Parts: sequence; structure tokens; C-alpha cells
Amino acid sequence: MTSLSRRHQTFQNLHQAGCFVIPNPWDAGSARMMAAAGAKALATTSAGFAFTLGRPDMGHVTRDEALAHAETIVAATGLPVSGDLENGFADEPDAVAHTIRLAAEAGLSGGSIEDTRMAPGNPSYPFDLAVERIRAAASAVSALGRPFVLCARADGVMNGSYDLDEAIRRLKAFEAAGADLLYVPAPPGVDELRRVLGAVSKPVNALAAGPLRRLSVTEFAALGVRRISLGSTLARVTHAVIRDGMREILAEGRFAGLESAASAAEIDAMLKAGAGLTDAI
Repeated sequence: MTSLSRRHQTFQNLHQAGCFVIPNPWDAGSARMMAAAGAKALATTSAGFAFTLGRPDMGHVTRDEALAHAETIVAATGLPVSGDLENGFADEPDAVAHTIRLAAEAGLSGGSIEDTRMAPGNPSYPFDLAVERIRAAASAVSALGRPFVLCARADGVMNGSYDLDEAIRRLKAFEAAGADLLYVPAPPGVDELRRVLGAVSKPVNALAAGPLRRLSVTEFAALGVRRISLGSTLARVTHAVIRDGMREILAEGRFAGLESAASAAEIDAMLKAGAGLTDAI
């Protein structure tokens, strides 16, 4: 079994039992630091990557750019990587299926497909088209001949285009269409997350954001969540440090905030450990 094959199988196995956190790096360095810290798997973040290019999130990165970026993250560590594939970079089901095939060629062990068009206002695809898109993606996964965890997202609750009842209706249909993992980003609270978990039988991903950020990993696991993602949060925390640090330096003329910087030696050690060049720390 090749190294990539082992990663793909490991990633599939992670979704079969227990609960794990999948952090979202935005470049090779952040991927290696997350690996050194003990992450079991990684996922790309469309927003975090877009920020590195000086662009806003949602539809401002091409499929070729996203997949080249994914290859960089895959190469950075020995961990399995799932891809943030946005809406599959296409509207039509056949084109979404092609994105899945390209994602597999890039070395990804899984990927997520949103039910939202890349257009102003984040409009959701009509129900039947949303389901057909996942069915086509699942068919492409089946043809790969190797594990690839397909995550189907119902984003309308987060985007305000439909309610939780509609999200659950979509998740049930996505499950029947062949998705391996189901995901409603940013439900209003724990009770709504419980409804999602009780409505489907396949593994559920939860985003540690909003009210759910107050839950611990143990509490997520007790609810039945199989995977916890961070989305663009760590990237945005990093950008907040830039914002606040530059405000202090340029507006206030002070440098006290720089005292919290990690040492170069500590970062070097984590980068080496994350790349598998030294023992993990």
C-alpha cells in the first residue's frame, strides 16, 4: 500500500468511530504546525486560501488554483487531507463529478460539496438539482476504486436561504444519494445540532463556531458528532493578530504586543516535526 493509499484508508477509518478535530491550514507552514501539534487529518479552507491571495472568500478562487493549493497541502505533511471544493466549481452535476475526479488526482482523501451557487446573496440550488449534484459526485467517488470521503453540505441555514427543516430534508436526500458525511454549517444551537444528528444515520460534521464554540470535543462526541471542523477560524484569528498588531504599532506607536511572538526555534521545530523530519513534539 502506498503512502497516499494509507492516508485515504486512514481518513475513511477516522469517520467510522469516535470523534476527531480536522483543522484547516491555509499554506504548507500552517499545515505542518497543525500536524506537529497532533492533528489526525487536515482540510483546506477556501476562505483561508483566498486571503493568502489577497482575495475575498466565495467564488474568487478558480478550481485549478484550489486544486493546486490542495496538492501543496497534501505534500506538506503525511496526513490525509480533505478539500474545500466549494460548490464543486460548477453548477451542473456532470461538472461537479469531474471536480471530484480532479480532487482525487490531486491526492485528496475527501472533499465537501456545498448546495450554494457562487453568486451574490449565496442562493441555494433548487432541491432536486442539489440532490442530483451529490448523486453525481457520489457516482464519481464510487468509480475511483479507493476511499474518498464525500461530505455533502446544506449551507442554507448559515446563508439564510432556508430553515433547519429544509436543511434536514436535504441531508436525508444527500445521504440517500450516496454522501459519506453530512454537514449543516452553523446551526443556531445545540438543540438544532441534536435534530440534525437524530435525522440521519451517516456521520455528521459540526463546525466549532457560534454557540457551538462553547462545546468541548468531549461534549461534541457525546452528542454523536463524528468530525469537528474549524473552517476559516484559525486563518481569521491569525489575520486578527495582524490587524491588532499593526494598529498598535502604526496608530499607537507601541510594540508591546510583539512580546507574544513564538520563537523562530519553536516554529522551526514544529515545521520539521510536521513534515516528518524529526520526532513529533
